[in-house]
Amino acid sequence: MLHSCARSTGLHFASPFQFSFQTTRFQYRSFLHPVLGSASSSPLPLPSTEPVSSVHVDLLTLCSNAQSLRQTKQLHALCLLNGLLPHSVSLCASLILDYATFRDPESFRILFHQTVQNCRTAFLWNTLIRAHSIAGNGMIDGLQTYNRMVRSGVQLDDHTFPFVLKLCSDSLDICKGMEVHGVVSKLGFDSDVYVGNTLLMLYGNCGVVSDARRVFDEMPERDVVSWNTILGLLSVNGDYREARNYYFWMTLRSGIQPNVVSVVILLPISAALEDEEMTRRIHCYTMKAGLDSQVTTCNALVDAYGKCGNVKASWQVFDEMVERNEVSWNAIINGLACKGHFCDALDVFRMMIDAEVKPNSVTISSILPVLVELEYFKAGKEIHGFSMRMGTETDIFIANSLIDMYAKSGHSTEASCIFHNMDRRNVVSWNAMIANYALNGLALEAIRQVILMQETGENPNAVTFTNVLPACARLGFLGPGKEIHAIGIRLGLTADMFVSNALTDMYAKCGCLHSARNVFNTSHKDEVSYNILILGYSETSDCLESLNLFSEMRLLGRKPDVVSFVGVISACANLAAVKQGKEIHGVALRNHFYSHLFVSNSLLDFYTKCARIDLACKVFNQILFKDVASWNTMILGYGMIGELETAITMFEEMRGDTVQYDLVSYIAVLSACSHGGLVEQGWKYFSEMLAQNLEPTQMHYACIVDLLGRAGFVEEAAELIRCLPIAPDANIWGALLGACRIYRNVELGCWAAEHLFEIKPQHCGYYILLSNMYAEAGRWDEVNRVRDLMKSRGAKKNPGCSWVQIHDQVHTFMAEERAEGFESGGWLAESF
Repeated sequence: MLHSCARSTGLHFASPFQFSFQTTRFQYRSFLHPVLGSASSSPLPLPSTEPVSSVHVDLLTLCSNAQSLRQTKQLHALCLLNGLLPHSVSLCASLILDYATFRDPESFRILFHQTVQNCRTAFLWNTLIRAHSIAGNGMIDGLQTYNRMVRSGVQLDDHTFPFVLKLCSDSLDICKGMEVHGVVSKLGFDSDVYVGNTLLMLYGNCGVVSDARRVFDEMPERDVVSWNTILGLLSVNGDYREARNYYFWMTLRSGIQPNVVSVVILLPISAALEDEEMTRRIHCYTMKAGLDSQVTTCNALVDAYGKCGNVKASWQVFDEMVERNEVSWNAIINGLACKGHFCDALDVFRMMIDAEVKPNSVTISSILPVLVELEYFKAGKEIHGFSMRMGTETDIFIANSLIDMYAKSGHSTEASCIFHNMDRRNVVSWNAMIANYALNGLALEAIRQVILMQETGENPNAVTFTNVLPACARLGFLGPGKEIHAIGIRLGLTADMFVSNALTDMYAKCGCLHSARNVFNTSHKDEVSYNILILGYSETSDCLESLNLFSEMRLLGRKPDVVSFVGVISACANLAAVKQGKEIHGVALRNHFYSHLFVSNSLLDFYTKCARIDLACKVFNQILFKDVASWNTMILGYGMIGELETAITMFEEMRGDTVQYDLVSYIAVLSACSHGGLVEQGWKYFSEMLAQNLEPTQMHYACIVDLLGRAGFVEEAAELIRCLPIAPDANIWGALLGACRIYRNVELGCWAAEHLFEIKPQHCGYYILLSNMYAEAGRWDEVNRVRDLMKSRGAKKNPGCSWVQIHDQVHTFMAEERAEGFESGGWLAESF
């Protein structure tokens, strides 16, 4: 009869015994009526006193299979026609859930109020709370229902609290959740495992992991859902080591066996810790438990092995998979890319295309960084075209990867176009755009993007600062750098070590080492932190501080790296501190850094500046693969000590070593020719440089002027200056002034000095040189005029300075100063 009524109203239902079960976030008791099992069925106990007829059972089954709001209303009408409403609480509950599924809160409220007087338990109230949650019409309505339920004196049961706590969890209402927790404890339901599981989810979702752990630790009974929940919460919050401890507790002491959900939660934990042993243990368990055939388990295994660095095992699991989906392919591509196997990742992507598996947005956003690392920018453009044909180029993950790809390939404009065409942006999008401008030399635009980012309501994060601060450092923008520092303080990001290192680097490169040191002293430190200051101080007059920081770094147990050695050796070179430099050379040897080209080149520079060309030559001969810097340093070194023929010979040998000359090479050889008076050979090298399309710099022209001037061709040097394609700097004018001093050409010397006084008015040496020229010519009035000019401009001659090493201390002495407190012969001093 019921089916004929259904046909007459135009209803079409599947067989009553074909049910589609819904997977929920929580696992509750299976108090399901035998005929219930669909998405709309209630996981609540039906009233035992309610009469059950065949019509009643059939209507319950039809309600559980309703496919639309129209069918739900027709079923509601059938229940009324058969006189089952408002007396049947079970039918009312099923219809309430159907109305909630199809977003009709008004109908299920009316139905509830018509039937609630026939329900003597919390059953219908619980159903209404759940309906509000399903309908998504606001968590407030569900919580208000709970409050009315309490005020009405309805006895709460162990099904009420999971629903209410879920509402609190979804709305992140920790205060209401804690209030309900208090009621749970008062009524003694805190021993119920299902209530306990929901409490875990509440505190976890609200970010109170410590309270979640306390709830878990106090649970008298736990099931697999309890363990999965606490493991998931610890994993989401990045507490992987503690999650691993709970895993061992679960498997070794609880007696509860992990299920497939446990495995999918645990494998990302082992991947994050790069714990291959844990991954293998879980893999063995999945094989014994028969879970290794499930695609979700295999995907997690592929990902975990890949991130642990065992590409062979990752590939083996992938190869043995019976069924694969897009996630499987993405996992193997990500695993290979994560460990630097970029070519293999690209090959797998090609296999994915050949297997006719359509790449999704995750695939595209994963393969683009691979192409960037391989510098296959043309292939990256093809992927861009592919994503446009798919209509996914505006997907936020793909767009972010495309911005990064174009930025790193030097195509800033294309990156900007993608950014401006995005429908939605997140902090990663802004960071990619800031990095785009910073990488391509548009520092001002990078800084402007930080301002625009905040104007759109997006707060910068640590990555934002590590992208924009190097741009400020590169251009020496101290003011904007300080403003960004202030923003970081306001947002509480300066405690991040990467941010503090970027700030230290910015201040150091802007020449504000006092501020750099302040940031360094108030931050967490690593090797990079020390390296920044060691390099920063090595380029100033306070080079001793580089040595102190290097010593402090080693005393604290931090291992110096290549950058540390380059910085501290440079400081020794500037101080001419032979003893300390040799000691650091010894440390480099013991730590196997002596073979690194940068360290070797720094040692060459140090020994040549200390006039120890013999030791420099030994280091040079030990370098297996010399670069242009190695040769340049030696040529300059021999030139500095007057061994000009050796310098020129090395320049020619450099050609035989198939090392390409650079601009510094020609500066070195031109300087040697200048000091040796080799005019013709110097001109030959200069012409050779021009033939190689190397653009001469101010220093090259200064060497040529010095070459001509020292050889007595002062007029020719002056004519060359007049014809220069660039404005002469102080080096060029200084070379001419020096030549005029030697050959007593007062007129040209005066002309050169006038330009030098404009360029460097505080440099006392130029005034003294011109004054001496006038004195030699007997022009005493001009001598007095130059000295008066020098005084009026505040140019002062720096006093002579010497360094003396006494034991492990370096002492500085000015002219006519005395060292007190030392007896002659009582100590050994090494002067350098």
